[in-house]
Amino acid sequence: MVYRDYQDLKLSALGMGAMHLPVTDGDDARIDEEKTMEMVAYAMEHGINYYDTAWGYHGGNSELVIGRALSCYPRETYYLATKFPGYDLSNMDKVEEIFEKQLEKCGVEYFDFYLFHNVCEMNIDAYLDPKYGIFEYLTEQKRNGRIRHLGFSAHGSREIMERFLKAYGSQMEFGQIQLNWLDWSFQDAKAKVELLNEHHIPVWVMEPLRGGRLASLSEENTKKLQELRPEENVPAWAFRFLQSISGVIMVLSGMSDHEQLRENIRTYETNQPLNEEEMTVLLSIADELLGRKNLPCTACHYCVGHCPKGLDIPELLKLYNEHTFTGGGFIAPMALMAVPEEKQPGACVGCRSCEAVCPQQIKISEAMKEFAGMLG
Repeated sequence: MVYRDYQDLKLSALGMGAMHLPVTDGDDARIDEEKTMEMVAYAMEHGINYYDTAWGYHGGNSELVIGRALSCYPRETYYLATKFPGYDLSNMDKVEEIFEKQLEKCGVEYFDFYLFHNVCEMNIDAYLDPKYGIFEYLTEQKRNGRIRHLGFSAHGSREIMERFLKAYGSQMEFGQIQLNWLDWSFQDAKAKVELLNEHHIPVWVMEPLRGGRLASLSEENTKKLQELRPEENVPAWAFRFLQSISGVIMVLSGMSDHEQLRENIRTYETNQPLNEEEMTVLLSIADELLGRKNLPCTACHYCVGHCPKGLDIPELLKLYNEHTFTGGGFIAPMALMAVPEEKQPGACVGCRSCEAVCPQQIKISEAMKEFAGMLG
């Protein structure tokens, strides 16, 4: 197992995420505890020492099961991470209640790593609002030794991350972002990595395989990669990409079966960053995948000045591309929660004034109508 130096610790470069544990009868809330125990045992035996769970994973059962699985091992042999569930605004005034319950669920006296969960457009104002006392409470728990390292995860834009770091950056010891070779440009993950590096904050990675979408490619694209590294399978390229990115310490993979766990551990037996040619080929495949489905908006903003409703069309098209490429998901709806109803895709009146000035000749009105329909 490859290890990374982090302060006075040695962390396995691959961490086990507990959002996609094996389940029974397809019910996400019913974790197959026996299989999970076997996976944790294999992970521990093969050098993984970092385990990431959260309040809401598996209907609230992930913390319970991971806590029981890790209780079989001496406390000093693993590092446990969980998060304050700020993705739900109704939790904002319950930080003490939730934190105490999390310690109880996990069966521990302290968390090695604790995160502000999912900093984004929808919750940034609440996270920064002193009336909830979230930052004050969590930093107090750190002073008391009940949190060893405090950080945050973010699905929001770079601008949202900048707001968060302006307020709390001096106390953040790590930042967890969605980072993979597709989102390097698609979600501007490159800029988010650069932001964390500027603040000297180590990078934690989630969604290295983008929910499994990067685990397999077309025969043509697979061949391109095999010509460069015949010994690597397609998923391994996602991890080799991350081994090439400055500042990355921890890569979390939500492995749902034993085979995925074995393959990922096998990859992390070595550190083999991509060379320049390999990086170029991989990112060209990303451009190709995105080009097939994405509307080619260049954010010139000509359209905005011609919209009678004052819609931020480039931002809406960016979210449209995310939602259609992913086939749904939570990122676009989450971002739109911070957008007033009169500025949502459904507010488009279909006048086509924007289309008359669009250099890319995008059928914007049709996209807004489709987007509104997908969002319900």
